[in-house]
Amino acid sequence: MNIAEIIVFIVYLIFMVGIGIYFFAKSKNAGEKGYFLGGRAMGPWVSALSAGASDMSAWVLMGLPASIYAMGLGQIWIAVGLGIGYALSWIYEAPRLRRFSIVANDSITIPQYLTNRFLSKSKAVQIICAVIFLFAYTIYAASSIKACGTLFHTVIGIDANVAMYVAGIIIISYTFLGGFSAVCWTDFFQGLLMLGALLIAPIFAVFMLDTAGASGAAQIASETANFWNPVASWQDIVSGLAWGIGYFGMPHIIIRFMSVESQKSLKKSAVIGISWTVLILIFATVVGIVGRMFLGFDEEISANSTVFLTMVRRIFPGVISGLLLSAILAAAMSTADSQLLAAASAFASDVYKPVFRKNQATDKEMLWAGRYVVLVIAVIAVVIASNPKAGSIMSLVSNAWGVFGAAFGPVIMLSLFWKRFSFSGAVAGIVVGAAVDVLWLAFLSGTGVYEILPGAVAGLIAAVVVSLCSKAPEKDVEELFDRAVAYTEE
Repeated sequence: MNIAEIIVFIVYLIFMVGIGIYFFAKSKNAGEKGYFLGGRAMGPWVSALSAGASDMSAWVLMGLPASIYAMGLGQIWIAVGLGIGYALSWIYEAPRLRRFSIVANDSITIPQYLTNRFLSKSKAVQIICAVIFLFAYTIYAASSIKACGTLFHTVIGIDANVAMYVAGIIIISYTFLGGFSAVCWTDFFQGLLMLGALLIAPIFAVFMLDTAGASGAAQIASETANFWNPVASWQDIVSGLAWGIGYFGMPHIIIRFMSVESQKSLKKSAVIGISWTVLILIFATVVGIVGRMFLGFDEEISANSTVFLTMVRRIFPGVISGLLLSAILAAAMSTADSQLLAAASAFASDVYKPVFRKNQATDKEMLWAGRYVVLVIAVIAVVIASNPKAGSIMSLVSNAWGVFGAAFGPVIMLSLFWKRFSFSGAVAGIVVGAAVDVLWLAFLSGTGVYEILPGAVAGLIAAVVVSLCSKAPEKDVEELFDRAVAYTEE
């Protein structure tokens, strides 16, 4: 136990809760749009780093470096796929989604946007999306809370389950209080911390290789000739690249596109966001390589995904290592808070208000409905994370990521670029994409192909076929599409 590390952790956590209290006091009368979308007032730096940090959960500091540490460069394809997918989503999806969400009755959630995009009175999309959100986000949040438990158990020595409950309380606190603005600002600071930690740790490790007694690349070559070979099996390459599909349908990430204050700021956000993510992925890979050179191979480090954690603690004194290890907390918490808020907004705005309250709910009632959902999902996520049979951090992330990417990616993109796309096609695409993803995971995971790929392909085909077989959109729906394409800032 390192007292300096513990003090830094405590200060960091107090800072996060303080942000939540600040935005609660500042915007308690801001209403539904303020709580769930920050009033569409996010600047380029905050929106860009928030989008990246809400994506890059603890797996980028624990799972990815550990995979490369253990098995070599053949594991980089997930990073390559994510880098490509993230860049394409900012370049092609973000500008149109922001415009379309404004023209589509100023939509503040993805399910709401999909309903308003087709001027539909049916609540089918909103209810289906809310069910998928609640299911997948609970699993996703469990992975982040589990990472917090692993970190506290390794560093402080307290029981991992107790640590998960503590992490859950902290995340609930600032999400519950401050809403979207608090989540974005905490993600902004956490994004800076994650990047700094990944930049600093491997650089110092390289300079200490000789004094640490490691023989570097030569030692690795003697252990395994395949470490430096990036050519993996075709399943690994295809599956790794397929991770990029997830970005086009990941609600807690693309909601940031809708929150940016202007189209001009969106372009700046894209440059910042893409640059940040590419650097994060590159240095996460470097951590795995340098960690193998600096630490040698250790079964325990590999099994517990603690290569970054171990390297930092061996290099730096307690105050510095505590700050750098807080980056793991930052990665886990910045993803969990965004997921909780996205699930809460989906339930409150897309189920509670239109279905249970028949659009009679006040803004204050909506805020508290969302907050209660944050609380319920977080509690269930903690229970899942503390279950020894729940699976690894990476497996929980991949399961949730696959459902979102397959269900929403093709549908969102078709809604933005295809005028003939219909409401029934959107419903079919979401349902088929999610169903095929889950069924592939359950029965065909042995093929080695990540379920997001067949799920997204099936969802795309279903959406296109049903749209072509159904009645063409009404004239007013086509006019909405044209207005959104031509929309400019006033």
